[in-house]
Amino acid sequence: MIEQLLEGIPKQARGFRAQIGLILGSGVGPFADMIDRSMVVSYSDLPGFPRSGVVGHAGRLILGWIGQTPVACLQGRAHYYEHGNPSAMKAPIETLAALGCKSVIVTNAGGSLNPEIPAGAVAMITDHISLTQVSPLFGETGSKRFIDMVDAYDPGMRAEFAAIAKRIGLDLKQGVYCWFSGPQFETPAEVRAARVLGADIAGMSTVPDVILARYCGLKVAGFSIITNMGAGLSDAKLSHEHTMVQARAAADKLFDLLQAYIADFRG
Repeated sequence: MIEQLLEGIPKQARGFRAQIGLILGSGVGPFADMIDRSMVVSYSDLPGFPRSGVVGHAGRLILGWIGQTPVACLQGRAHYYEHGNPSAMKAPIETLAALGCKSVIVTNAGGSLNPEIPAGAVAMITDHISLTQVSPLFGETGSKRFIDMVDAYDPGMRAEFAAIAKRIGLDLKQGVYCWFSGPQFETPAEVRAARVLGADIAGMSTVPDVILARYCGLKVAGFSIITNMGAGLSDAKLSHEHTMVQARAAADKLFDLLQAYIADFRG
């Protein structure tokens, strides 16, 4: 199985072993430019990898180093709303595990449902709510599919990130992420309902990736770049173009945090 997953990777990179995996969402793709001595493979050359049709998702696997830490980076993801397939990221995440990753950092652009998490902030995900209730594990068999989602966002990683954020002067917010299927944005009523359920951030991704990562035995940390307030919470008109502009404006804060964590990583 591992050989099949790695079939499309160039021979010179077959022996590469990463410590940390990265999934770069909307607005976060340029973080890949910080990877040194990189080897780049298009998703189209890798068996089972998706074809993302969303602006800002390059669709590349990048292997290389940040500081002295070897990383495997998924620059872009497939979304449930593109194909109606919640398991579209199964092969990429299994590949991270096959490359040796023990943990993965997932990122996205999200909308805030909480006035204390303003647009332009970086928020660390503490837990999630899946309003779609679809699973990337539909079709899996055996007892392994019944995974425990308590502490899906690893408490140890969260504590380390919080300490680094304090050290570098980043006002790191924290909150619960709510997954809507998209591609339409949420209605004001849906935003109010999600807030009542305990959500702080809304988005159209990440939850399937986290479930798959936990299924593969990977520890997970998750982050949202906050691009806007949810529908009905501000006068701003929502659009994907607006999301990308705001994501780029906030991305450097997250980049500093990720680079500091990975460069100091000790396994």
